[in-house]
Amino acid sequence: MGKIKTTKTKLQDVLIVEPAVFGDHRGFFTESYSKEDFQAAGIDFDFIQDNHSLSVEAGVLRGLHFQTGKAAQTKLIRVATGAVLDVIVDIREGSPTYGQWEGYILSEFNHRQLLVPRGFAHGFVTLTPNVNFMYKCDNYYSAENDGGIAFDDPALAIDWPIDISKAIMSEKDHHHPTLAELDNGFVYGEI
Repeated sequence: MGKIKTTKTKLQDVLIVEPAVFGDHRGFFTESYSKEDFQAAGIDFDFIQDNHSLSVEAGVLRGLHFQTGKAAQTKLIRVATGAVLDVIVDIREGSPTYGQWEGYILSEFNHRQLLVPRGFAHGFVTLTPNVNFMYKCDNYYSAENDGGIAFDDPALAIDWPIDISKAIMSEKDHHHPTLAELDNGFVYGEI
């Protein structure tokens, strides 16, 4: 069917992916993932797990999460219903964009996907109610390799589009360390 368009971002190795969308008065059709089309575009990951979350209210903030060591994950993210600001932070030691963040609007209307390589912390805030958020991973989740960075880390100064004092969050996400507070022995070079 359709091919995909990829756009590089300011963060090294991160891509915005736009699949072809065919629409008319009835709605639309898109191939959200075709291994053949992704490989032709130079995206060749072995995605082995699909995840799906529902956030019922606008203002739900999830993140910033990552997996360490051999459990690190590349993610291919999309939003099936609603809209989010998706935020990623490069935490790869030695990367030219280490400690930098970027945010991207992903929605049911723009059909954009985000390819997030291993070594990035990831989070999002819902801009609408009833957000169905989906992502493919190239590695399985590992509780013992689960990590996080504070969504309100002052050094990162992420420009969340909501009043973060009113963000709807898990208790766990309120207590992540800042990037500077992460263990000095933490190195993504093992990936």
